[in-house]
Amino acid sequence: MKNSENAKILALTLLFGTGLAACKSAPDDGMDDSIPSYEQLQLVAPRGGNGAIYKADTALALYEDAKARRIGDILTIVLVEETSGQNSMDNSINSSTELNLDTPIIGGLNKPDFNYNVGGGSSFEGQSGSSQSNRLSGSIAVTVHAVLPNGNLVVEGEKWIRINQANEYVKLEGVVRPIDIGAFNTLYSTQVADARITYAGKGANSHSNSPGWVSRIIFSPLWPF
Repeated sequence: MKNSENAKILALTLLFGTGLAACKSAPDDGMDDSIPSYEQLQLVAPRGGNGAIYKADTALALYEDAKARRIGDILTIVLVEETSGQNSMDNSINSSTELNLDTPIIGGLNKPDFNYNVGGGSSFEGQSGSSQSNRLSGSIAVTVHAVLPNGNLVVEGEKWIRINQANEYVKLEGVVRPIDIGAFNTLYSTQVADARITYAGKGANSHSNSPGWVSRIIFSPLWPF
């Protein structure tokens, strides 16, 4: 009888372990081989020669710097992003009730003899807090995708880095003013309007930071306890 119970326990343990192994997803340690989906740049094709000595498409600006200003030009964005935030909340609710019923007096007699006391109370206390801090530094080269009517430049760029078994990438999109571009064709990310900066990764390191399926169930809003 004891051997039969041990066999059942062993079978259940193996079944549970197999289920855990099946639910665990394998880390993605491969490089993303997909081609980046860049929006087609509307580059102007050079016009054919008409026999003139001067050609606007091949003109050299003797008194201009090499700052990006045309579609297809490249400039460097220096990432200097830093954000932090805190949030806390305290909540307390208390309520109590009490009911007393004494023995009634009838004709000078307090019979039947009974006393009835009812009391109840409830309380609730809750606390929550969150703190988050992010910092991103580095640089990324972006390409001018469009020139707005007011002269501002729409830029977009992406950079992938593979370190050991982890793949990390930075993507930036936004609008910049040509006047903000420095002498070395650089610009700070804090000067990019409508900026969309994405920093993420794939691989074993990124997978290790993700909670398991049991933790996701426990910390889910549907968890009743």
